[in-house]
Amino acid sequence: MKNSKFYVKTPLKERLINFTKGLLFWRGRKKGMIHTRNIALNDLRAVFFPKDFYEKYKYLGSVPWNTEGAIFKAMEPLVTFMDYKAKPKYCPRWVLRFLHLFGSDNSIVRVRNRVLYNLKQYLTKSIQLTDYKTKWKHYDLRISVYGTDQIQNLADAIEHKFYDDGSREDLANRIKILDPNTKYTKGSLQSDLKKELNRLEDINETIESYEE
Repeated sequence: MKNSKFYVKTPLKERLINFTKGLLFWRGRKKGMIHTRNIALNDLRAVFFPKDFYEKYKYLGSVPWNTEGAIFKAMEPLVTFMDYKAKPKYCPRWVLRFLHLFGSDNSIVRVRNRVLYNLKQYLTKSIQLTDYKTKWKHYDLRISVYGTDQIQNLADAIEHKFYDDGSREDLANRIKILDPNTKYTKGSLQSDLKKELNRLEDINETIESYEE
């Protein structure tokens, strides 16, 4: 911090050298515990010619790379909406990918070049997908985003629907094991599924107690 008594101003020459090194295709640098990665030709190819969903939108942060499965289907609308909100109309998407690569090493935690990093944050209004993961259950999806209220509301709605759909499917499968001819499916109301599962489990426990 400039207001701190421990602040030492970096000489202009050193700042210019660091800025140039950040722009050019240099190998990664290391200073103490801080290091930057090597930039390969494949990284440059992904900036100008992205081959998949992940490479196209990775400037937004922790974008899903696996396009198969329920998690990607749930996350795709969020990513595309974040892109709509983050990308200025006058700015090509490759520019944001370029800034993300040379400004922060395609990372959400590193800063390779402070000027380019700050420019990307300014253009995208700091909108970022920080993390997504499942926690206690495979359908307990947790999404961390930084952005507008609309983005946060959409992330919350996706989490809720993903949990509700997964929970109802789990209940329906457990009912199917106890009663193969059941009329209940994952499309049934969750309250009805829970009630039916409790009923079947009670019957099953009663039968087991008689057998003992």
